[in-house]
Amino acid sequence: MTPPPTHLAIPPRVRTRPVWLAIGLLCILACTSPNAPIPSEIERTTDGGFTITQPVRVGVGVRRDFDAGLRLLEQGEFESAVERLLEVTEAVPNVAAAHIDLGIAYGQLEDWERAEASLRRALELSPRHPVAHNELGMALRHQGRFDEARASYHAALDVASGFHFARLNLAILCDLFLDDARCAIEHYERYAEAVPEDETVVMWIADLRNRTGQPAAGTR
Repeated sequence: MTPPPTHLAIPPRVRTRPVWLAIGLLCILACTSPNAPIPSEIERTTDGGFTITQPVRVGVGVRRDFDAGLRLLEQGEFESAVERLLEVTEAVPNVAAAHIDLGIAYGQLEDWERAEASLRRALELSPRHPVAHNELGMALRHQGRFDEARASYHAALDVASGFHFARLNLAILCDLFLDDARCAIEHYERYAEAVPEDETVVMWIADLRNRTGQPAAGTR
């Protein structure tokens, strides 16, 4: 019998992979000339996801450093990734995605204060960036600032309601840290609708309903 989530280790830090996070900026940096401006917007895709673009002007060297930083991040070389991404943020301080990836790298090193600072800088540059809000929620959660983390996850979902990584993080926060079963069930179930193949979350929903005496959806 599988133990309930409260008896499990805290689930792994749930987030978009750094390589996914970088797609928007990689396209900006690699698909345009160094001096070409790019429209800034969040566009919904047909599968419920989104792409994000930001107007930037960059040179070949910055593109190279950014790509290198992402490779280091993906390879788990987090200290080296921080060094390279810091160079990018110093060269082009107004590119939100570089600050987000830097925040992710700091988070992987469990340097939550610097992670928070990088992510807040990203949100100064792009206040409606859902990935930045999601990553900030995790940095705040790790600092024990649960109400602020909750607000940050909600901010991500206000911009992109189909961002299921943020929804799962909110459900985990409500379940394991806020003791808010109603919130946890609501967002676990909405996540499960988007990712039905995640059998672990389906199990968590059933267990949480059983522990709190709440009937399964559609029953009385």
